[in-house]
Amino acid sequence: MTRKLAEALANVRYSDLPAEVVDEAKRAVLDWLGSAMAGSLEPPARMTQRVVAGFGASEEATIFGAGRGSAAAAALANGVASHILEFDDVHKGSTLHAAAPVIPAAFAVAEREHASGRAFLLAVAAGYEAALRVGEAVNPSHYYYWHPTGTAATFGAAAAAGSLLKLDAAQMLDALGTAGTQAAGLWEFNADGAMSKHLHPGKAAFNGVLAADLAREGFSGAAKILEGERGFFRAMSTDADASRITDGLGERWKILENCYKLHSCCGHTHTAIDIALDLRRDAEIAAIRIELYGPGYEIVKEMNPRTPYQAKFSIAYVVAAALAEGRVGLEQFSADRFSAEGVRDAAIAKLLAKTTVTVAPDLTAKYPAAWPARVTVTLADGTNLNGASDFPRGNPENPVSTAGLEEKFGALVAPRFGEATARRAIESVCNIETCEDMFSSL
Repeated sequence: MTRKLAEALANVRYSDLPAEVVDEAKRAVLDWLGSAMAGSLEPPARMTQRVVAGFGASEEATIFGAGRGSAAAAALANGVASHILEFDDVHKGSTLHAAAPVIPAAFAVAEREHASGRAFLLAVAAGYEAALRVGEAVNPSHYYYWHPTGTAATFGAAAAAGSLLKLDAAQMLDALGTAGTQAAGLWEFNADGAMSKHLHPGKAAFNGVLAADLAREGFSGAAKILEGERGFFRAMSTDADASRITDGLGERWKILENCYKLHSCCGHTHTAIDIALDLRRDAEIAAIRIELYGPGYEIVKEMNPRTPYQAKFSIAYVVAAALAEGRVGLEQFSADRFSAEGVRDAAIAKLLAKTTVTVAPDLTAKYPAAWPARVTVTLADGTNLNGASDFPRGNPENPVSTAGLEEKFGALVAPRFGEATARRAIESVCNIETCEDMFSSL
């Protein structure tokens, strides 16, 4: 099983990519770049940048907001930055954020190797294939303890880096084996809002680069790291389905299932947010009822967030914010909105007190193919406003246009780096397949 995946990853060429896969890879890169650049200025990113500066002087690759460093250091720092704002992409079946680990690894190695834009896009597509297929294979049980963005995506980062290093099938197998033995990331961070969540994609990107570099030098990895007796599937899942690795491999590209976030918070809340925005009226609200699927509820059940981080994982808070303010962007999570006692904003706090969140078995049955929600808003006059949806905006089933992604990018980057930088970056990504040397791409 691992060998078949390695062979497919090593043998695919840019000419094998359908046009829609190339286009989606560019959309994924643009969406990632906005989150990475904006996130690079946040405290967890700054902490990481200071640490990787001690790894040694190097000019191999860009570290957003902090100059340059080694490819591995850049992958780590940019991977951390990518995930901080909770604005990076997500994939339903694997419950995994692929961009944050895969693209920093690909970008760093592409710069170091002076690879072309086409080689970079191929690496991104290959990385998504590995990450999302492994993630699907071990879910849903894997997701209870393990954060797939730190575990399964390590394979994706290694695949992306290995593609750029032009590893052959045997070397790619070694890279996957070394990646798998490093895969980690526990959900315990959610109990107290620890920064560990941001570290997971950064470490996955770092480990992927390391695995590929070692493989190029001849360093061997476990040949059956996925399906082996003491391999990834047995260690990290009780319901692993190995067939998900090869089902449609080379024919059905997983990156086409990518989902883009239009709200700056946990993806399990997005369907409910969209419903709330559709139900919003200029009228007093008496009660709010939110119904969600079980695995999502376990992640976003916080009812009294006391920090911006907790609020991003509180479906009650984000729905209240959507109803009160008509959007759920970065400003809804500013530090001055929270205290040790809870939410300071009076309008949102008032709605929180009127909110109930429950698990609906029929919605749980649809997960993870769908991420459904139902919302009922009862007005003061007794009127019930009801909404239900299976897919939030930004999913392939409810897509966002490229223009919409460019608008999102501009909103993240222009206020922090300037309009000219934002426009130049958008143009560079849109034409990245014509780039001859990624070292000077941005």
